[in-house]
Amino acid sequence: MPSPDVLMARVGLLVGVDVLEAAEALATRWCPSQVWGMSPFGGSTSEAVWERFDPRIFLRDSPSATKIQAAFRSSYGLPRVDAVAVGTDDVDHLRELTEALTYEVDENVVREYRQLLKARQRD
Repeated sequence: MPSPDVLMARVGLLVGVDVLEAAEALATRWCPSQVWGMSPFGGSTSEAVWERFDPRIFLRDSPSATKIQAAFRSSYGLPRVDAVAVGTDDVDHLRELTEALTYEVDENVVREYRQLLKARQRD
């Protein structure tokens, strides 16, 4: 079976550990030239979860980041991807997401988060 040039998978803080692991296994098996992510907000930035949860804990030294920027930026490591596709016609939203790329993800926090997801799955 030919392998795809680009693999696209769900990404972000709302993705379950089973999907994260499946996407990574598929990328390892197919060896695409790039892995892209999609739907980092689980459908919408106006979902209640983004009001109740502060994803800025996933960023390193980024006090000026918004919650949306932190959720978007951290999605690049859940699972690890080269690019993330979003759909919007709001220029301000696109600007906010583009600015998020300047922030650094705290890999230790991402690793701990993934361990928590795995532990929860076993329970």
